[in-house]
Amino acid sequence: QLEQHVSAAVAAPVAEAWAYVQRQPALHIDETGWREAGVKAWLWTVASALVTVFTIRPRRDREVARDLLGEDTTAIIGSDRFTVYDYLPVSQRQTCWAHLQRTFEQFVDRGGEAARVGKILLQCTHQLFTWWHRVRDGTLQRSSFQTYISDLRSEVRFQLWYGGQLADDQTAATCANLLAMEPALWTFVRQEGVEPTNNTAERALRHGVLWRHTSFGTHSPAGSRFVERMLTVRDTLRQQQRNVLDYLTRACQAALSHQPAPSLLPTAGPQPQP
Repeated sequence: QLEQHVSAAVAAPVAEAWAYVQRQPALHIDETGWREAGVKAWLWTVASALVTVFTIRPRRDREVARDLLGEDTTAIIGSDRFTVYDYLPVSQRQTCWAHLQRTFEQFVDRGGEAARVGKILLQCTHQLFTWWHRVRDGTLQRSSFQTYISDLRSEVRFQLWYGGQLADDQTAATCANLLAMEPALWTFVRQEGVEPTNNTAERALRHGVLWRHTSFGTHSPAGSRFVERMLTVRDTLRQQQRNVLDYLTRACQAALSHQPAPSLLPTAGPQPQP
């Protein structure tokens, strides 16, 4: 009963958070397994710079992704290469380079020509991250970074083309797939506010994964709404450096007084924790 009281108290702010996220210019999306009433389900997250939202759905498909991101979204979407996101135009996607790095490491593990291609692509990846970290810490201008990336991109494109010709069918298929969506590897270079990895969404899911491991999922739709709302509140407030317990206390007090709950949306600046 207490869970449902708290869940109801934050329902409106969470709905407002969903509307806010779907209006943002850059988003990250990811999903992980869940169980509801003993049946397979999926915990999804959509993360923006200052608000992150969660939902539990029974499916892991294109229709769910489209619903979560918004039917007519124009945002740049950071994700892995899961096929449910293939409905998005390549110009709106940013493929996660952390996932690509792991893919190139798999090339190396296969040996032979695949390993040679993988080693060169890994070298390119390491150089890319070195430059990107300098852009983020202010020691490399973005214009210089864009110039440096031009030659690197040509090398990556050539290696993907070459890898697509290999006798190793698995490596060739992966390279051909990456070459087909190659512009989505570099969206972060031309578009400020876009990250080269999907780490934002992956980090957001970690607490949900821990919750699943200790609770084995949820027993009902009402339990799932509680989980997704609490995860939304927790992650969003932590992004904004706001105190979670203080917020939940004020939200419950507002519900008891039949007043609107405080908003989860960001104010003019971060609010330090008391």
